[in-house]
Amino acid sequence: MIQRWVRFIDADAIHFGTLEGDKIRVFSGDMFASPTPSETVLQLDQVKLLAPVQPSKVIAMWNNFRALGQKLNLAIPAEPLYLIKAPNSYLNPGETIRKPSCDGKVVFEGELGIVIGRTCKGVSEAEAMNHVFGYTCANDVTVADILNRDPSFAQWVRAKGFDTFCPFGPAVATGLDPSTLVVKTTLNGELRQDYPISDMLFSVAQLVSLISQDMTLHPGDIILCGTSVGVGSMKPDSIVEVEIAGIGKLSNRFQ
Repeated sequence: MIQRWVRFIDADAIHFGTLEGDKIRVFSGDMFASPTPSETVLQLDQVKLLAPVQPSKVIAMWNNFRALGQKLNLAIPAEPLYLIKAPNSYLNPGETIRKPSCDGKVVFEGELGIVIGRTCKGVSEAEAMNHVFGYTCANDVTVADILNRDPSFAQWVRAKGFDTFCPFGPAVATGLDPSTLVVKTTLNGELRQDYPISDMLFSVAQLVSLISQDMTLHPGDIILCGTSVGVGSMKPDSIVEVEIAGIGKLSNRFQ
C-alpha cells in the first residue's frame, strides 16, 4: 500500500501525518518507528507543508543516468560519484529559491530522493532495501558557472550549497517500486525533463549499500539519485516543478 507522509505546521506546532486526498491524517510518535494514527484529520489547504523529513545529510549523485552520461560523453563510473548538499540549502515545498549574490547561470535538476528509514552502516545490496523508508521529489539547484571556474579545484559543494538550493518534498511516499518511476520537471509550465529511474547506472539498492560502506546513513537522510537530460537554467520569477507519480509535485519559485 502506498502512503504519502508529510510534515506540517498547524497552530504554531509541527506535526506529521499521511495524505488522504485533500486531507491529512495526523500521527504521533516517530515517523520511522511505529507511528500511531490519531482521530484528527486536517484540511491540507489549512496547514503549511514543511520538508517531509529532517536529514542529517543529503547526498547528491553525479553521472548516474545512462542517457545524460552518453550526451556528455562521460565514462560509466566504477562506483557512485557524490557530494553532500549543505543543510542551509534545504527548502520547504512552495518556498522561494533565492538567487545568490554572485553572478552565474542557476540550473534546475529534477531528481528522485531516496529517504533512509533505519540506521544503515555497511549493509549489503541484498539488505539495503530494508533500510529505505520511501521516496521524495527534489531539485538539486546549481550555479553551473562556479563548478570549474578554478581549474585547480572543482567547486561542487559551493555550486550546489547556496541557501535554498535543495528543495524537497512535498511528501515521502512508501510502498513504491522505484524502478517504475518517472521524473518530470517543468519550467513555467513547459516540460523540460521526462526520464525513467530505470535508466540509473546504480540502482537504489546499490546506492544505499555502497554509500553505507563509506558513512553511516541515519533515518531521514536523503540520497538524491542524480539527474538526466533536460536540465536548464532558470531566470528570476520562474516556477520550477518536479513531479513523480505516486509522490506528488514539488513546486518552487526562483527569485
